Amino acid sequence: MIRAAVFAVGVFVFGAVTASSEELLASRLGALLGQERQALDIVSSSHFAMLTAPTSLARDRQEKPSETYTTEFLAEQPAPEGDAQWECLTEALYFEARGETIKGMFAVGEVILNRVSSSSFPTTICKVVNQGTGQRFACQFTYTCDGKLETVHEPQAWDMAGRIARLLIDGMPSDLTHGATYYHASFVSPSWANRFAQTASIGSHLFYREPTRTASN
Repeated sequence: MIRAAVFAVGVFVFGAVTASSEELLASRLGALLGQERQALDIVSSSHFAMLTAPTSLARDRQEKPSETYTTEFLAEQPAPEGDAQWECLTEALYFEARGETIKGMFAVGEVILNRVSSSSFPTTICKVVNQGTGQRFACQFTYTCDGKLETVHEPQAWDMAGRIARLLIDGMPSDLTHGATYYHASFVSPSWANRFAQTASIGSHLFYREPTRTASN
């Protein structure tokens, strides 16, 4: 009987403690929820919408692909200007590729910069563009040895070429040609094309990369 009484008392005390703990927990949760409601009341409806849903700008960035090769993108860039190297690249893009798409112009520019980076070619843009000029069958770019005076008749195309040249010189990430250092119009078949690996076909141009040279033992 004594044990039963003690057990009964223990159960009563435990139950009381448990009930008290639950009441305390409920009280604390209620206080926290009340503080949260007060904080949300302070936030304006417009700010709350920004917190609960992505902004239209964020959605655009997530959903729209890169539109680098468009006239709209180029128009957003600062007015192009630069030194002699920039002018040489602009000139090459204008006279060699202004009839191409914007992507095609970027691709031709890549070839020129890839040559600058290659040990097989001169070390500056102007030297690469003018390599072989004045020598029979040695010109690397047709317009430098066609005997015609280089005159700009299309200011808008020149401006576009300048913007592309500026972006390429400034290091805009782009690898349309996969390291190509040669290209030719698709309607011709130069003999050297059989010796190189074709890396891309963009617009009316086919692009090639020179074979990797390995040291001989």
